[in-house]
Amino acid sequence: MDIFQKRTLFFESFSPRLHERQQLVFLKRLHQLLLDGYPLLSALQSLHWDQKMSEVVDVIVCKLKAGHFLDEAFDKAGFHEIIVSTLYFIRINGELINNFEHSIQIFEQHILNKQKLSQVIRYPFILTAIFFVLIYFIKTSILPSFIQFFQMNASDTESVFIFISIINIIVNGFLVLVLVIFVCYLSWLWLRRKLTTKQKVFLISKIPILKYFMKMKTSFYFANYFGTFLKVGMSFKDILNHMEQQRKLPVISFYALQLRQSLSQGYDISGKINELVLLDKQLVEIFYKNINHQSLEQDLRSFANILYDTLQQKLLRMITLIQPVFFVILACFIIFIYATLMWPMFEFIKSI
Repeated sequence: MDIFQKRTLFFESFSPRLHERQQLVFLKRLHQLLLDGYPLLSALQSLHWDQKMSEVVDVIVCKLKAGHFLDEAFDKAGFHEIIVSTLYFIRINGELINNFEHSIQIFEQHILNKQKLSQVIRYPFILTAIFFVLIYFIKTSILPSFIQFFQMNASDTESVFIFISIINIIVNGFLVLVLVIFVCYLSWLWLRRKLTTKQKVFLISKIPILKYFMKMKTSFYFANYFGTFLKVGMSFKDILNHMEQQRKLPVISFYALQLRQSLSQGYDISGKINELVLLDKQLVEIFYKNINHQSLEQDLRSFANILYDTLQQKLLRMITLIQPVFFVILACFIIFIYATLMWPMFEFIKSI
């Protein structure tokens, strides 16, 4: 008993983390072992044979033996929030294999989206770096030589200095833009830790593109959670309590609290949903028209599936647009700089 307690204390302060692809492999292997008839702990012990996963298995097994839920054990082992939030359903419906399948499906699509995004932005990032070096070279080497040359050889240098000023503005503007993007990224990382959920929701609601995708994501998880809990016969109040208790999706937890308070005050849930900016207004219609739980559960699950498919299509469309839009903008910059550099030369040749 003393040894087990020491191991538990050790794993409380130690949280190994697998790479996302390794997490997916882990899920698939565990799911297959469960399909083959292994009990959960035996399936986990079988995964211990892979040295890369042995520490993670130890953490999960230790947490389970200590009486924690499966989603809590996976959270402690450093698994992604998508996996943890999906495994939370096991507490309610007890469907171990089905929830693993659902978790694998969503998480695999998440990895594919990240992979596609990485492939799309790789070349623009490299070209941006090259363009940065190019404009820095133009600013520090070519422009001073241009100024010196035209001061010595051109009688009318006013137009020349206008074009040189334009190039300076472009170069400085590009450098400022890169700096602003970098500062915004660091600021967002800091704000994520400091802001409350209410403040984050307010901030997201003021950024149109972010609001659009976050609204679809939040609505998907809300409909998926609510539909799953309705399937096991829970009341609205119990469902909202469970949604509030989970911590991997803070916006869902925040909204569940507001809906539960509204329900306790005797208000209709559909009216309150209409006030929540990151929930799709179609949810209001779904709750309003359905009287019995069975039809509401079916509509919510169908709506969640439609939202999921739509979200994937929108993300893929946005990802595929990144490269051509970036290349067009970069090409315009290059052509403009080239024309700006060449125009003074043409003017000088005409004056000879």
